[in-house]
Amino acid sequence: MTVQKGLIIIPCYNEEVSISKLLPEMKCIVLPQNITVDILVVNDCSTDNTSSIAKQLGAIVLDLPVNLGIGGGMQTGFMYANANNYDFTVQMDGDGQHPPSELIKLITHYYNSNANIVIGSRFVIKQGFQSSALRRIGINYFHYLNKLFTGKSIFDITSGFRLFDKKTINIAVENYPDEYPEPESLIIFSRANLQIEEVPVIMRERQGGQSSIRNFAQWYYMAKVTIAMIFSSIRK
Repeated sequence: MTVQKGLIIIPCYNEEVSISKLLPEMKCIVLPQNITVDILVVNDCSTDNTSSIAKQLGAIVLDLPVNLGIGGGMQTGFMYANANNYDFTVQMDGDGQHPPSELIKLITHYYNSNANIVIGSRFVIKQGFQSSALRRIGINYFHYLNKLFTGKSIFDITSGFRLFDKKTINIAVENYPDEYPEPESLIIFSRANLQIEEVPVIMRERQGGQSSIRNFAQWYYMAKVTIAMIFSSIRK
């Protein structure tokens, strides 16, 4: 039986409260016998104890010298996965919204399908934490914008709970969006003819810290991502 190596990438900025809860949970998950996973915390120049706590709890930690945002943190993780020959990666948020117990759903779907990317979706069966009403409006807007550009219906388009196969990793190493990458990256992956599928998962509220997308930043987020999606859909 061939053993498959997976890398859990957790980009973090000032998540000392939630990461101290999340990493012990990760140790409790039971994976199929032919799968092993390592946990990589990409510390995005945090000013709290995120890095030291993650190291104490046994994670591989990469400390970025400057703050790069989620996109830069994830691309760093993809580069690490590529250099160390991992078969797949899984993106999880450092705020604890993605329960480790739901990870098996993404992995099972991946191995039972032809998908290159599996997205953990809140909106397939609509259970668990559904985000705020304003954010759901934005997510619905990006759903239709993505459908316009790619012809694909992806309902939880901003979900940061995703599995990527080796082919996707190779693309992301060279070409992955910065700052708010989730919606734009799906256009890039769609144009590369990758198979993208959703699987229902149950998420929960943030377990500590504060979101970087609040108040005025939500409108900035929508405007910036809209422009980025347009350019990704038309560039060579």
